[in-house]
Amino acid sequence: MSGKPLREGAVVAVVVTRHRRDLLADSLKVIESQTRPVDHLIVVDNGPDEPAREVVEAYSLPATYLPSYRNLGGAGGFALGMLHALALGAEWVWLADDDGRPADEKVLETLLEEARKRDLAEVSPMVVNIDDPSRLAFPLRRGLTWKRSSAELGNDFLPGIASLMNGALFRASTLEVTGVPDLRLFFRGDEVELHRRLVRSGLPFGTSLRTAYLHPNGSDEFKPMLGGRFHAQDPENDVKRYYTYRNRGYLLSQPGMRKIGALEVLRFGLYFVGVKRDPKAFAQWLRLVRQGRKERFYRY
Repeated sequence: MSGKPLREGAVVAVVVTRHRRDLLADSLKVIESQTRPVDHLIVVDNGPDEPAREVVEAYSLPATYLPSYRNLGGAGGFALGMLHALALGAEWVWLADDDGRPADEKVLETLLEEARKRDLAEVSPMVVNIDDPSRLAFPLRRGLTWKRSSAELGNDFLPGIASLMNGALFRASTLEVTGVPDLRLFFRGDEVELHRRLVRSGLPFGTSLRTAYLHPNGSDEFKPMLGGRFHAQDPENDVKRYYTYRNRGYLLSQPGMRKIGALEVLRFGLYFVGVKRDPKAFAQWLRLVRQGRKERFYRY
């Protein structure tokens, strides 16, 4: 890494990784092949006990490897990487996780075109299932219906909707308004919280349906009920449940999200008691939500 400032209009890519060297290598290969080259790559490694330094050093374009000897989680890792990108002089910050990758070599070029044409503060690609790109990696709610395939979204642009850690492209000036992810959330909910800030900022943003980012399927956590009109998120292990529900409690206490708090209690009460027949799980959900509301961000 040189001390020279980046060129005007520079794009800095930020990737957060931990103990997934092979997946990181796959992601960096596609980032490296972009038709609009990334000006600088930053990789934040939350697991330097199994370092990814060699993977980053094999990247042919300018790169910075940032090992963190305390696991900062996705939230802290992206915050560190995004602040470092701003310090380098980035005009655009492009986010990627280590288990996903751009769908092709034109993703960055397309996102920049969309951002400039529509004067966007942030633009995201569709996030699709890496094993079946015709399907969304995460279900998307539109009114009372849930969309699960990319074809259901159209082929142009979705204003005001974005996935922020999977291929999202931010203007540097946008991050001066929204800030960076909150370290306290560690992981789970940090993206939703940043999305909340972006909505409240009034800045224009959205998802380009002309391009995509590949990500492992995350739809299985969202359990349908009442004929699919409602869903409840039910992660498969205690660690994910802890951070998902605790952080959700904090989110529901924040401006812009308070109105849906009562609905959440009814929805998860129906799911845990009425569908899953597990009142103890509902009691745990309530306890974790209250913990988040009180901002008691203890690690699991």
